[in-house]
Amino acid sequence: MRAKLNKKPLVLCVLLCLVPAIAWADTANGEAPAPERITWQKTPITMSLAVGKERRVDFPGPVKVGLPATIQSALRVQSVAGTLYLLAQQPFEATRVMVRAVDSGAIYLLDLLADNEDEAKAAIQILDPETRKPGVTAEEGAPLPALPAYGYVTLTRFAAQQLYAPARLLHDLPGVVRVPVRREPVRLVRGVPIEASPLVAWRASGLYITAVKLRNLGTQAVTLDPRSLRGGWLTATFQHNRLHPAGEEADTTALYLISARPFETVL
Repeated sequence: MRAKLNKKPLVLCVLLCLVPAIAWADTANGEAPAPERITWQKTPITMSLAVGKERRVDFPGPVKVGLPATIQSALRVQSVAGTLYLLAQQPFEATRVMVRAVDSGAIYLLDLLADNEDEAKAAIQILDPETRKPGVTAEEGAPLPALPAYGYVTLTRFAAQQLYAPARLLHDLPGVVRVPVRREPVRLVRGVPIEASPLVAWRASGLYITAVKLRNLGTQAVTLDPRSLRGGWLTATFQHNRLHPAGEEADTTALYLISARPFETVL
């Protein structure tokens, strides 16, 4: 999706990770087996999976997974708050998988393989000796450099790129993390028949930025004015400030809102 939302309806692809509740039980004594702890030493970690049996892998923080096309149909991967849930649906040979830490940008390499063994594998906890508690070094107790405090322009540009730029041009910003937002339409614009639907939100340095889809439901063109918005926003930026009548190609645009609190509490 490129930068002209007025040329076509806004489409946002969101992967919903619906993670089932998992009870880790040891059939012998009824207790959860202790996870296997592995220290990351910049050497790829070999990890085996039993087909049809989910295996959990815990990382020091939130991560994103780059799954090779060769095993996309054979392996289900769900990433939730620093934990990967891996479920092999068919056997496959050892394949290199790249896992990237969202906050620090650290890269972990896993060599995954799957077979038809009956026994489920214990959970794995990845330990990274370079991961410190925020703000403090391990030895000296001196403050670490703080994550960048991004300005309004940088955050707005980041949000717009996430909606419009092709995937190959997308780049994460350190310290900018996704936060949940309800996607039901809300009453946001006063005085005109505009449907406002939150799409996605992020948090960074104490600020929240939310991308909202605006669609004109009326028969007249509308010129958008930030003063007509409900809520206590620090900034409000329209992708296009004029909407054509409902049903025309240019009846929809995006709005980027920056606030000091989550979207629902500010509206």
